[in-house]
Amino acid sequence: MIKQSDLNLANVPKELTVILELLKNTNRECMTKKFSELFAGVDWNLFLKLAHHHRLFPVLYSKLKGIGEGLIPPFVMQKLANDYKRNTINMLQLSAEMEQVSKVFAEDKIRVLFLKGPVIAHDLYGDISLRTSSDLDFLIPIKDLSKAEDILRKLGYEKDDYIKSVLNDWKWRHHHVAYFHPEKRIKLEIHWRLNPGPSFEPRFDELWKRKRKSHLLTHSSVYLLGKEDLFLFLASHGARHGWSRLRWLLDVHMMIEKDMDWKKVYNLLRKYHFQHIGAQALHLAAKLLNSNISEEMKPILDSKHSFQLAQDAIFYLEHMVNLHTEPIPEDVSRYHLRHIVSLMSVRQKVLFYLSMLHPYFEDTETLPLPKQLHFLYFPLRPFLWIWRRTRKHALS
Repeated sequence: MIKQSDLNLANVPKELTVILELLKNTNRECMTKKFSELFAGVDWNLFLKLAHHHRLFPVLYSKLKGIGEGLIPPFVMQKLANDYKRNTINMLQLSAEMEQVSKVFAEDKIRVLFLKGPVIAHDLYGDISLRTSSDLDFLIPIKDLSKAEDILRKLGYEKDDYIKSVLNDWKWRHHHVAYFHPEKRIKLEIHWRLNPGPSFEPRFDELWKRKRKSHLLTHSSVYLLGKEDLFLFLASHGARHGWSRLRWLLDVHMMIEKDMDWKKVYNLLRKYHFQHIGAQALHLAAKLLNSNISEEMKPILDSKHSFQLAQDAIFYLEHMVNLHTEPIPEDVSRYHLRHIVSLMSVRQKVLFYLSMLHPYFEDTETLPLPKQLHFLYFPLRPFLWIWRRTRKHALS
């Protein structure tokens, strides 16, 4: 067992520390005795708000319903019970849709790897009702995107054209596109990369060779990432969002509890410049969720500055940051950008800053040019950027 330094959690709300204690413990008798003291002075409305913000209410309900009566207000248990039931129904609906999508794509010879959703809930928790999912995320080869769009259109899905692109930068700047079914109220996200670019990551063919077949009972075969690839994806996804929702960290904790080839994990993280991100995830899981960090994981934790990266992520827990709802407060936006850059390796930073020389769609809005002259945005970009900054300061 590797000794972990303490993270500073002084400014984390008491209600969130209660949630963390609930997630750490499994022995019901010990929990009842311990929480009779810990629950004193808890703002239960804030507790519920945090449980939903972090998408942890299903697993919290499964733990709290076994604690002695009188410790938790009835309205709290009723709210959690109702949301647990709604989530179970939602996960069953997503499971059915996942099977249909997998089947029709297979019939058209499109390989599909499901990244999150019911397959991850079943794989990590053994019960799809214990994890929330708002949509279905899956990865396909980029060459099959057009064919996939035609299939989804026939199934009644409508594309959310939120991506604005110039000179085909969508292929590497972005990593997924969303589709919505207006009748089923189901959202799908088709990924052609695990993470937005510029970044290093395994090619689809490599991921497909290491795929696993889901044991979730379905009539059609459903595939997900191999264990080590899944850890890389979950760690990089959580880090990119500042671990602002603890559900992502709980996923990592559940992976740590499984049989993993940590030497393979280390090699993957190192090859694709994610070692510091993997180390950040392990530090957070060890401190916040009491994850068992073994000697096999020591090479990953040797990453420089990883403990400081873990401490930096506590900011998101202190302020209940929501990066998915606009507008994001200016101070949070600035902090998040700095944190994202701090997560990058030296080579990733070089790629990131070089990518800023490539035209952005906002350049076309600043100075509209005919499509055949879009190549001129390369030399013009620095001047257009300076113009926008000058205008912004003048307006301020």
